[in-house]
Amino acid sequence: MDLGIAVLFAFLVLFVLGFPVVFAILIPSVLYVWWEAIPLATVGQRVLYALDSFPLVAVPVFIFVGNLMNSAGITTRIYGFASALAGRLPGGLAQVNIVGSLIFSGTSGAALADVGGIGRIEIKAMRDEGFPLPFAAALTGASAIVGPIFPPSIPIIIYASVTSISALQLLVAGIVPALICVAMLMAATAIVSWRRGYPRAAHWPTLADLWAAFWPAAPALLTPVLLVGGMLSGSFTPTEASAVCVAWILLIGVLFYREMTWRFVAEAAVATVRTSAAVLIIVGAAAMFGWILAVEQVPQQFAAWFKDVARDPLVMLMIVNCIFFVAGMFVDSTTATLLLVPIVAPPVVAAGIDPIHLGIVVVFNLMIGTVTPPFGLSLFLLSSMTGVPMISLLRAMLPFYPPLLVTLAILTLVPAVTLWIPMMMR
Repeated sequence: MDLGIAVLFAFLVLFVLGFPVVFAILIPSVLYVWWEAIPLATVGQRVLYALDSFPLVAVPVFIFVGNLMNSAGITTRIYGFASALAGRLPGGLAQVNIVGSLIFSGTSGAALADVGGIGRIEIKAMRDEGFPLPFAAALTGASAIVGPIFPPSIPIIIYASVTSISALQLLVAGIVPALICVAMLMAATAIVSWRRGYPRAAHWPTLADLWAAFWPAAPALLTPVLLVGGMLSGSFTPTEASAVCVAWILLIGVLFYREMTWRFVAEAAVATVRTSAAVLIIVGAAAMFGWILAVEQVPQQFAAWFKDVARDPLVMLMIVNCIFFVAGMFVDSTTATLLLVPIVAPPVVAAGIDPIHLGIVVVFNLMIGTVTPPFGLSLFLLSSMTGVPMISLLRAMLPFYPPLLVTLAILTLVPAVTLWIPMMMR
């Protein structure tokens, strides 16, 4: 058996046996280094080289932003404005859940941050209003998918660092797809809520009501405008935008909301270190693994197989959808991006698929994986938060898979949806 394929097979076996992902990656990698009599220092060098990446700096910083927002009371204000804006729509607080996730995603950039942050408030409010708890939890998981598509986005930044594509163009390419996803989820929620008779606000908000809800949330609502506007104007890079976002959240938390304290900052920092360490250790291990596959020419073998199986770009995209949809069901988005993208992307791009279009399709597939068994990180977090059994949560998720898959089909078949804003920047 080819040594590169053997290393890949060993990873799959260890993963299926239940080994933590980082050990499933590192054990075959270290054994390969030992078998080939490569100096062990190579392991440390490859890991360090992978982490010495300017775009990756944004990952822990945006995680810090999400933690700070929960500490400063910003999440509560965002939910209040979303409630005034969408509470009268069919489904009431269910629609508020979706709108709130879109607004919150403009600063957090991560699905789990959405679920653990504004998601807690949304679920409690929906439950108090009479919505079934499994439905509230399932909708929160589905709406959290918007977070990693709308800028800023941690998965997109990781994808950009792996492929050396412009992070800015990838980030802005996610704006229209995120809005389409929100529209699809809102339509599906309206239908389900109408059929089941779920409650909604008694009347449409007046301008005074909207202003009363908007003013407390205004500084937080300016965050995505500040970030996207600054990046598009060239005032700062996507990586620098993460630092700007932290400074802005600290500023409004101290001066406007006056709820930010040193204790909150310290707690957010500790939580950020824990989360970032878990992400970045996988980045380093996957870099070593990817280097071994590159040395053994596994990507070239895959490219040759890919060209034999499919020559039409659309067929290639369909295969990519299948690969990353299935991958998202079993591994987290970071691991799948680091391990699969360097192998899959080159032949697809060489066939004529725009790399930015491919990036959004890949990331959206992996985000659907966060609410798809058996791995489904968002599902596990929601089940733990609410106490809803996994089988009940999955049953409640059923109405939300069709709008997510329709959105994926639109992104796949209509490249202009993704490329419209990046093309204006070129």
